[in-house]
Amino acid sequence: MRILVLHGPNLNLLGVREPEVYGTVTLEALDRALVARGEALGVAVDTFQSNHEGALVDRLQEALGTHRGVLLNPGGLTHTSVVLRDAVSAVALPTVEVHLTHIDAREPFRRVSRVAPVCVARVAGFGAHGYLLALEGLVARLRAAPFPPAGTIG
Repeated sequence: MRILVLHGPNLNLLGVREPEVYGTVTLEALDRALVARGEALGVAVDTFQSNHEGALVDRLQEALGTHRGVLLNPGGLTHTSVVLRDAVSAVALPTVEVHLTHIDAREPFRRVSRVAPVCVARVAGFGAHGYLLALEGLVARLRAAPFPPAGTIG
């Protein structure tokens, strides 16, 4: 089983950008932790970060037929991107929305997620540890109720 982790805009600056808000863990350290947790769970984890909406959509579409699920932190695109929302819906891979901060407790504009309605779950507010929780939850969900192979849904 392969899981794709997509990190959106500005997440390449983890550990540097507003560490009092987003923490001190770097993206590289987070990715290493995800791969290690995946190995412990018996799954392969592939990670990808881009500051470009289209690159995230392309990588998500490339996951069809190769990955069973997705962890997605859309960053600021959470609140604005109909395109990313439509891509998540179109590929129909079980997707968990992940956020380092508790977005529902932040500024009003951050409380609206365009992608949440097409995700199977959201994990937010646990910092970098939230990614590991999301990975464990997604893997458990996939093992409990396997989805049909890509291309056979609807």
